[in-house]
Amino acid sequence: MIQDISKKISWLKTHPKILESIFRGIERETLRIKKNGNFSQNKHPFSIGSPLTHQWITTDFSENLLEFITPKSNKIDDVLSFLKDLHCFVASKIKNERLWPFSIPYCYDIQTNIQIAEYGSSNMGKIKNIYRRGLKNRYGDLINTVSGVHYNFSLPIKFWENYRKTNGKNNNVDYVSAGYLNLIRNYYRFGWIIPYLFGASPAVSSFFLKNKNQKYEFKKNQENIFYLPWATSLRLSNIRSTNQKIIDLNIMFNDLESYLQSLKNAIEKPSEEFINIGLKDKKGNFKQLNTNILQMENELYTQIRPKRNKKYGETLIDALKNRGIEYVEIRSLDINPFSSVGISKNQILLLDLFLIWCALIDAPKMNKTNFLLSTENWEKIIFEGRKPNQTIYINNNYEKKTLVEISEIIFKDLNKIALILDNINNNSLYQKVCQKIILFFKKPELTYSAQFLKYFIPKDIKKSGLYLANKYHKKFINRLYSNTHKKILEEEVLISHEKQKKIEKEDILSFEDYMNNKK
Repeated sequence: MIQDISKKISWLKTHPKILESIFRGIERETLRIKKNGNFSQNKHPFSIGSPLTHQWITTDFSENLLEFITPKSNKIDDVLSFLKDLHCFVASKIKNERLWPFSIPYCYDIQTNIQIAEYGSSNMGKIKNIYRRGLKNRYGDLINTVSGVHYNFSLPIKFWENYRKTNGKNNNVDYVSAGYLNLIRNYYRFGWIIPYLFGASPAVSSFFLKNKNQKYEFKKNQENIFYLPWATSLRLSNIRSTNQKIIDLNIMFNDLESYLQSLKNAIEKPSEEFINIGLKDKKGNFKQLNTNILQMENELYTQIRPKRNKKYGETLIDALKNRGIEYVEIRSLDINPFSSVGISKNQILLLDLFLIWCALIDAPKMNKTNFLLSTENWEKIIFEGRKPNQTIYINNNYEKKTLVEISEIIFKDLNKIALILDNINNNSLYQKVCQKIILFFKKPELTYSAQFLKYFIPKDIKKSGLYLANKYHKKFINRLYSNTHKKILEEEVLISHEKQKKIEKEDILSFEDYMNNKK
């Protein structure tokens, strides 16, 4: 059963100020497309800034895969305002292009040329480019253009201090890291709720299903788009191979030391599969950074990650080892096609509530059996989450309950946490979002994935995506004159280009020596 946390919620109610400074940040990926809906073949626009050094606008896997990054803030409206201004700013610079509104690139065809992102001539820039070459050679290029939204979340240090004292938990030196790892384990146990509610990729292009042994029977529409009637987020399915490496590498998020050691082992351990790809081609060009299981930390695709801001030249492993976990990154959000910026305020409000709940619930240490059980739940939700009377495992004793039954237990707690947060903010936004979203369980047709199938599958998905892209582009252009961040964004373009030039000028090592120094 799910733990009764009524006493912990009562404690929160008597100490509401410890939740006053929740910090959030958003990273939104989106493909640049042509006006006809096809992939843009243009390089990352110079007028947007350097993707190597720009603080808030960069590229992900390919030249046309933008990533918008907001600064962290303890005000939801400020985060969303900055995100909207980033979209507005870019829209004004790419007047002949649009931003693709779906996670899955249905606009891809066999002739599409996907250009791997480039970051200039510096050693740092070459590392980023070769890492992406490695991703292409290991997994393919199309799969790496699948886009999502990442939600960065941190609880105030006052919360962790008071929680440790009151509940007698995590009495070690790094109790904050222990608390975040507890949250992460609970996210694996219960986080399937996020793709159930907000998954928006129940359909994929035929290119994603080639040479796959599918145990689910896909249907297809008139444009050869494959879908499952009860699916929620195929972006999180085995087309991305999300969970297998975590299991194989025995990464269980039980304590920071073992997590970092497992991650370090994966970065240093050779992989027979990737050795067969080769490190360099016949001309001496790198095909990947190394032939190990992971080229670097970022290659471990997970639903949630422990994170820490890094110092210059520092790896994530070193940052976490030296200073502990600072925040968590939620990576299981599809792009919300019903929002111009890919995420809505209601989603953020619900995520806040759920992540606080994950911090309060005691999460037992995980082993492979536990982890496999949780991934089985995720798979069931991903492929057939909206199936009538769907059941999943509720604990390690293989006890099952329906989603409706589980949601009632969870939302009973979420409502109580919502009341506390609303009292802090002197409004009722959190309570209202609870009342709205609890209905998604009894009425699955309200979920994003069901809405996606209703509005886009009967039509032409590519045309629907282009329609939304044009609609949102017009909205961004209309916002241009009220863009409160326009000046600093224009300044950041110039600053980022100067930073890149400086980095390239100050390189003194050859690339081979630079690579050897990083080993």
